[in-house]
Amino acid sequence: MYSNQEIVNIILPLVIVSGIVIFVIFRMVYKAKSGTLGRRESKKKQNILDSLIPLGMIAGFIFALILSLFPAVSMMHAIGMGPGIGLLFGYVGYEIYSRY
Repeated sequence: MYSNQEIVNIILPLVIVSGIVIFVIFRMVYKAKSGTLGRRESKKKQNILDSLIPLGMIAGFIFALILSLFPAVSMMHAIGMGPGIGLLFGYVGYEIYSRY
């Protein structure tokens, strides 16, 4: 039988990343419905704006792979949490870049 600590260690990354994903999706849907989604005047700047969220996820995954090389961090937790946190950082970058 699994102990309660092992169950929490398995479920916690899933809950955290799910919360981040739900937050980002609902914020983007709200911005799209209200018409305040970030738009840039040039195509190059718009492409940069549109690629911030996927680039954040890729950077989070790479950071998680590097972090999982250390024995204190489990590879499954790092790979699960890295892209989720990268999604949040990509969204924050999207919000900052869309204002300027």
